[in-house]
Amino acid sequence: MSLSANWSYPTRVLFGAGRIAELAAACREAGIARPILVTDRGLRDMDITAQALDLLEEAGLGRAVFSDVDPNPTDRNLDDGLRAYREGGHDGVVAFGGGSGLDLGKMVAFMSAQTRPVWDFEDVGDWWTRANADGIAPIVAVPTTAGTGSEVGRASVITNTQSHVKKVIFHPKVLPRVVISDPVLTLGLPPGLTAGTGMDAFAHCLEAYCSEFFHPMSQGIALEGMRLVNEYLPRAFRDGQDMEARANMLAAGSMGAVAFQKGLGAIHSLSHPVGANYGTHHGTTNAVVMPAVLRFNRSVIEGKIDRAAAYLGIAGGFDGFLARVEELNDLFGMPRGLRAMGVEDARIPELAAQAIVDPTAGGNPVPLTQENTERLFAEAM
Repeated sequence: MSLSANWSYPTRVLFGAGRIAELAAACREAGIARPILVTDRGLRDMDITAQALDLLEEAGLGRAVFSDVDPNPTDRNLDDGLRAYREGGHDGVVAFGGGSGLDLGKMVAFMSAQTRPVWDFEDVGDWWTRANADGIAPIVAVPTTAGTGSEVGRASVITNTQSHVKKVIFHPKVLPRVVISDPVLTLGLPPGLTAGTGMDAFAHCLEAYCSEFFHPMSQGIALEGMRLVNEYLPRAFRDGQDMEARANMLAAGSMGAVAFQKGLGAIHSLSHPVGANYGTHHGTTNAVVMPAVLRFNRSVIEGKIDRAAAYLGIAGGFDGFLARVEELNDLFGMPRGLRAMGVEDARIPELAAQAIVDPTAGGNPVPLTQENTERLFAEAM
């Protein structure tokens, strides 16, 4: 079976090994003549980044890059990125990297001509309509990890450095116009990051699948996304050069972000405040809290998980599915609970208070309250 295709849902995706060669053409298709490539510090000096910049420069599109991006992007990173964008006279963004580079790049494009603060566009009700849609610069996205799916998302997660709270900023035009999904770019990803980002994709699919909201298209995508992660993430973890596994994981990452249009849940609403306050890796945190959240939601989701387990070829229904999640966490060497990640028991009430107002909390099958979320955090410790 060929692992190369052109997709138009949810946006135009150029998928396949070697497709990075089409970066300059993708920029032109998006109407970008003076791009700035936004990535994170870890990728700044890597060969794949130099290759992308070479392609832009050779096509006469310049060699501008901004890389002052934290693992959990902040409003300060955004201010610095906007300064670089405006001072350089750019007209579009190449968002390049994992979730941090993609999220920050998308926000630089989104905020490039806005006059209101970014927090005015949080994913609350119709706040997105406050934005000047004509002031959103075009985006080309190039993922280098298989997990967040931010390359096909209409939102970014930005940490408020004053409140230490992660905020989801949404607008339909934040969706990149063209995506280049080249699995070759993911071959150098270390095993730990492969596992963490891969379990993020699994969390996206799992929570979308379990959400009570109605979206049959996302439901189907979520189910197949879980199957791909279950089958191919262990392979990519064991052998980072396994191109078939890398390609399927890259697809699964995008599928998770398409699927969670249906909703997320307590995995993310717990993970967001932990990441904002402790700087933990998002996908790894999702993996660590996942078993506790599955148990918490069991009374509502057991039938759905029974069916998912059967589709994934996992025996034992809900219990077999839960055991498989724990088996994957053990295989990948995930921390055994939030306490092992540095989370303090004394801060559980504070973290729970942040979790229940997180935008993802509303999608959880069991409604979250201060009391039951504190119990859930304690179980996840």
